[in-house]
Amino acid sequence: MNLIIVIPCFNEANRLDKQKFIDFINNTADVGLVFVDDGSTDETFQILTKLSGEFTNQMHVVRCESNKGKAGAVKAGFQFVFDSLSCNKIAYLDADLSTSLEECREISKLVNGEIQFVFGSRILKIDNTIKRKWYRYVFGRVVATFISRSLGLPVYDTQCGCKIFEISLAKKIFTDNFISRWLFDVELFHRMIRIFGRGNMPVYTKEIPLNAWIDAKDSRVKFTYFFKLWLDLYAINSFYNK
Repeated sequence: MNLIIVIPCFNEANRLDKQKFIDFINNTADVGLVFVDDGSTDETFQILTKLSGEFTNQMHVVRCESNKGKAGAVKAGFQFVFDSLSCNKIAYLDADLSTSLEECREISKLVNGEIQFVFGSRILKIDNTIKRKWYRYVFGRVVATFISRSLGLPVYDTQCGCKIFEISLAKKIFTDNFISRWLFDVELFHRMIRIFGRGNMPVYTKEIPLNAWIDAKDSRVKFTYFFKLWLDLYAINSFYNK
């Protein structure tokens, strides 16, 4: 595979759009999908197992016995790829496909040679479609501004769920466990800063405005987490800036 996309799943039985995954695989020969069932309590694992059984060369399922949060689920999927599969690039994408599989694949083409990490960004422009609930947008901008300043980098959107890595870089930064179950994206940037140096981040990484993003109706991140995330950010900054 040229690209493998890891998709964390938690209680997705009622909203997983199986046909989109099937259509994508039927039309794409060089991309594999690894679904990670993150301790779901519904029929998610059974649905994923049946789906992957139809495409054994391109679809795989990893099961976490207990819920690890997005950070743990993504890490489990990446470790499965490192141990069992072969690819040039590895990505993760939300199961609700707020960013499409097709756009993830298109963005992944920019990971080539010097550029080792590319991530999508939910920047609303005149020529794209970004649909976000107003309160998520407002709170998201507050958090994103704080994160950008704490990183010392002009990043617009660290939390967009579409990120692609050159495989050797991924193996370097997905070694240790993450501090936060949901804000691990911020930790990824801290780890890359340690590898590349803050001044070299624009040389090796690229932020790409998405053509489309549509907020899921049933987000796995609850509104109340907005208040707890400041504790997570404090813990992350304290650890990586010590």
